[in-house]
Amino acid sequence: MSHVTRVLVADDQTVVREGLVLLLGLIPGVEVVGTAADGEEAVHLAGERRPDVVLMDLRMPRMDGVEATRRIREGYPDVQVVVLTTYADDQSVFSALRAGARGFLTKSASAEEIAQAVTVVHEGDAQLDPSVQRRLLESMTAKEPQRNRTAGLTSREEDVLRLIARGRTNAEIARELFISEATVKTHINNLFAKAGLRDRAQAVRYAYEHGLAEPPDDPGPR
Repeated sequence: MSHVTRVLVADDQTVVREGLVLLLGLIPGVEVVGTAADGEEAVHLAGERRPDVVLMDLRMPRMDGVEATRRIREGYPDVQVVVLTTYADDQSVFSALRAGARGFLTKSASAEEIAQAVTVVHEGDAQLDPSVQRRLLESMTAKEPQRNRTAGLTSREEDVLRLIARGRTNAEIARELFISEATVKTHINNLFAKAGLRDRAQAVRYAYEHGLAEPPDDPGPR
């Protein structure tokens, strides 16, 4: 039997919470195990219900989403967090990623994008909204690249890191580099250990900071 992804929804707006519960209820293999109206309640329910993924708003009373994300990731490291917010400014993005969020979507995201984020993050990958990824890139590339400070990564480990920064899955990396998924995982474990990285979201930031990331494909005018 396939594993059911348990999701906790945290948002201070009732209509948003109820809408997300309805949306998630339509996704096969996803079960909503609770809802929270503020950060404190989100932290409490994360410990009580032990969801696989928390969909986290940022601006909430009593405790904001960044602090709630930090406490959940520190207290319950198996619980992953996807930020779903109206705000995509640099401070919000960087604060959420530093707190340990593995995903960052704006509330303009489609139902399909939210479903994909829940699945991808539960599987251990990162999921960033394309506009957020571009904003992160622009901020990081505004700084001088530091190629001589990449913690002694090998050229192949740098190749893997570049592809992680472009949102590739392990299977996609394996195909592009003509290596096995097991080898990809070995390279990822090695580069994470060398660079002191905890997850793929931190790896994306590290790649941009060290000039190893390329801009995401430009979708052109819409």
